[in-house]
Amino acid sequence: MLIEEASGFQTQPRKDAFCSMNKILIVEDEPPISNLIAMNLQQAGYLCECAFDGEKAADMIAPGIYDLILLDVMLPKVNGFELLEYIQPMNIPVIFITARTEVPDRVRGLRQGADDYITKPFEVAELLARVESVLRRYRKTERFLRAGDVEIDTESHTVHKAGQPVDLTTKEYDLLLLFAQKQGIALYREMIYERVWGSTYMGDTRTVDLHVQRLRKKLGWEHCLHSVYKVGYRLDID
Repeated sequence: MLIEEASGFQTQPRKDAFCSMNKILIVEDEPPISNLIAMNLQQAGYLCECAFDGEKAADMIAPGIYDLILLDVMLPKVNGFELLEYIQPMNIPVIFITARTEVPDRVRGLRQGADDYITKPFEVAELLARVESVLRRYRKTERFLRAGDVEIDTESHTVHKAGQPVDLTTKEYDLLLLFAQKQGIALYREMIYERVWGSTYMGDTRTVDLHVQRLRKKLGWEHCLHSVYKVGYRLDID
């Protein structure tokens, strides 16, 4: 086996991981391995998608919907090193996962900007630890997130503005969390819909637009949650 089950592995989402909105792309050309990684990450509370070649992965990465990419080196069409060059400007962390154990390969990946490197076979516990470590480094697993005078408690799912509680629906909260995690980045409507509603975007902007309008009103963000022409929305906090 290329992935070894760790003893005592948790099969339920871990409450201390704060990973309910963290979405991971697994780029691995062997479906059994990819699916096994996805299954274990999903059991730990992460959202996962899979790509089986570098070209498809590039198409999936383009909207910027992922918080972390697990990337194999030896891929059809576009290899992992080439794909890493494409990913770098997007500021998405990358962990290389590969059977190649040669030191020059590890050094090359790290020098090109990979955040970590794990070789097959590995235990699930090691993979989860490395994922959590990288996400923590990118401030994606903190309990408290702030956007101006708005504070989000990702454990209790509560929101305060200037110290006062704000009543949000579940989707409004998820939308706020996404904007807070991606401050200063223009988010495509497709990406927003897929992350918040968890289904494929079908081209109808009304759902996203209505929820953004409600969020603006509740948080007083009329002048900082901007519409981006032909793209979607961007949160800019002075």
